[in-house]
Amino acid sequence: MRRAARLLGIALAGIATVILVAAGVIYFRSERLLSERYQSKAERLVRPTAAAIADAPRHARLLGCLSCHGEGLGGNDVFDDPWIGEANAPNLPRLLKQRTDQQVAAAIRQGIAPDGRPLLVMPSGLFSRLSDADVSALIAWMRSLPADAPESRGLNLTLLGRWMLLNGDLPRQPELVALYQRAQPPDLGPQHVRGRYIAATVCAECHSADLRGGERPHADFNTKIGEGTPASPDLDIVGAYDLAAFTKLLRTGKPPDGRDLGMMSEVARDDFKEFTDDEIRVLHAYLEARAHR
Repeated sequence: MRRAARLLGIALAGIATVILVAAGVIYFRSERLLSERYQSKAERLVRPTAAAIADAPRHARLLGCLSCHGEGLGGNDVFDDPWIGEANAPNLPRLLKQRTDQQVAAAIRQGIAPDGRPLLVMPSGLFSRLSDADVSALIAWMRSLPADAPESRGLNLTLLGRWMLLNGDLPRQPELVALYQRAQPPDLGPQHVRGRYIAATVCAECHSADLRGGERPHADFNTKIGEGTPASPDLDIVGAYDLAAFTKLLRTGKPPDGRDLGMMSEVARDDFKEFTDDEIRVLHAYLEARAHR
């Protein structure tokens, strides 16, 4: 009996040692990834027009900036999962007081912090496609906002979240920037330049870099975002929508059959309502041409 108890104790101690060693390996290897330094490239910025700065709040909502950073960009909880960890988008007006325009643009379009660390949740892959004029206008507008809200808690990953980082399920943004630059939506000619730009910088966040669809949006790092939403479809599906039906979808989140489309319906009601009629027209024209190419 004593021998069995002793053997059981040895076995449990061995298992505990293995778990502790594995946890240590996961922590230190993930910390190495988080601490790796990238060299940002010089950003080309322009002097934004007054009209572009005035339009920046609307553009920021279309890009989802307010969905993550909250109204006034004062910071917001992006996700809080007891298994994975928490991510809190920072107070941007406060943060910009400590950053140059070059540093802000590098964070937006390259996913690189001023000290060279890679950003994780910031959608820099998508934003790497933003024009110089749009980035410059967004920065100028953000600098005009009051920095009243307190600073957020930042990113804190559990051991499982760190394992996801090592496994590639929580990619570092510089890696996604490279992906989004490679997998561009097709160029369908000069008549579709504006529609392609909107699709590449807005629609591609959920429908994949090349608009071919993929897994449930953001399911990699947040099991609650988009819950109940199926995998995002290839945007060839827009070929089945006439302009009136597509406009209704973006304005109300409702397809012709009236179904609730989960995350798509929510984003349409909250953000896509900011699309102008002309933006919807050129976006529809591009996606329809893509579907029938």
